[in-house]
Amino acid sequence: MAEKVALITRENCGSCKRVAAQIAPIVQEAQLPFLIQGVETDPELAAEFGDRVPVVLIDDEEFACWEVDNEELRLALGLR
Repeated sequence: MAEKVALITRENCGSCKRVAAQIAPIVQEAQLPFLIQGVETDPELAAEFGDRVPVVLIDDEEFACWEVDNEELRLALGLR
């Protein structure tokens, strides 16, 4: 079972805002912490992801990049 979901973003990224709004209700339904982390404030994230955002991580493992399928996310988080 997943323990947390993180969204790696960049400031002023329209896709990042869209994905955050899209997945927030699913993460909330799974009752998991939802962290939004910007690459501008973390050099390690910037080195790993650069401009390749938004990226969804489940327990620090990459789940999706750019686009997220809601049903796949629900399954990955143990929701039916």
